[in-house]
Amino acid sequence: MDSLTKLWLSTGLANFELGQVVMMLVGCGLLYLAIARNFEPLLLLPMGFGAILTNIPLSGFSEVGGLLHYIYYAGIDTGIFPLIIFMGVGAMTDFGALIANPKTLLLGAAAQFGIFATLFGAIALNYVPGIEFTLKDASAIAIIGGADGPTAIFLASKLAPDLLGAIAVAAYSYMALVPIIQPPIMRALTTLDERKIEMAQLRSVTKIEKIIFPLGVLLMTIFFLPAATPLVGMFCLGNLMRESGVVDRLSSTAQNELINITTIFLGLGVGSKLSAEAFLNVETLGILGLGAVAFSIGTASGVIMAKTMNKFSKVPINPLIGAAGVSAVPMAARVANKVGLEANPHNFLLMHAMGPNVAGVLGSAVAAGVLLALVGG
Repeated sequence: MDSLTKLWLSTGLANFELGQVVMMLVGCGLLYLAIARNFEPLLLLPMGFGAILTNIPLSGFSEVGGLLHYIYYAGIDTGIFPLIIFMGVGAMTDFGALIANPKTLLLGAAAQFGIFATLFGAIALNYVPGIEFTLKDASAIAIIGGADGPTAIFLASKLAPDLLGAIAVAAYSYMALVPIIQPPIMRALTTLDERKIEMAQLRSVTKIEKIIFPLGVLLMTIFFLPAATPLVGMFCLGNLMRESGVVDRLSSTAQNELINITTIFLGLGVGSKLSAEAFLNVETLGILGLGAVAFSIGTASGVIMAKTMNKFSKVPINPLIGAAGVSAVPMAARVANKVGLEANPHNFLLMHAMGPNVAGVLGSAVAAGVLLALVGG
């Protein structure tokens, strides 16, 4: 073999396969959504770039000894990165709206119905030729309905690591598409008069209440669902650092530097699983389709629960806030507020919608704990 032939065979051009080119284009698509459309850019940008890196022939990024290999196994396979993200989210979350109106916890719980409905949908897909989802696979796919990226990654890394790339892309894509997917569902399930409903101003919540709340949530989780304590525990730690007021430096670090660094590595790690072999198959299409169904069912369940509560409540409840029961914080709450303002310019639902929105974060973590306890084995 002459030197020119050896040189040619060492180039990327000589070793590219069609699947790798397709997946690099998928990575470019994620970059487009992040940069041009501003859809979940904090994660889609490093995820898209990771997808490009992992599909470069002969680079070895995702092989043993490569950077992406170690990032994935150090932070995602161990479950550390999603837990650190949850701590940061907890430090950024204000539970005041939920504490002031505890009934909205039911809306966050109702929105998780999409998760369990999709579990059966994933199992039913086994009748499609080329698809073989185990119960663990179906459980990991179903969590997409909670619209909570870190929870989806955490559960997928435990139950279905081979499907992690597709599940993560689906979860974050649908989180990014909240302003597009949710409004038509919200309008279809409510009347104009219901969307016009103005809600009473929330009461003030004391500092003591805000300190006791994360401790109470953690205690209940310890008693009734220990499998959910990794997610809920880190979330409550971050929230306690925020509300205690005595560790501002730690709270600030969790909200900024720590979560930002972890998000970079989390995106790259997930991107490393977007290889052509793992992604380009009929199962991936099934996951993307089920993710849309799960998210839609979760949105609809929250709205229907809010409509039901409004009928029996002495205080008016705008059904739109039920759609915020999915975990996309705070985007889902902003969408509920926007749709409410379209029907009534004096209708400000943002703070009311934040109640079910933060309840949805806890709800998705609890749902993940239930699935992990039942099928994690």
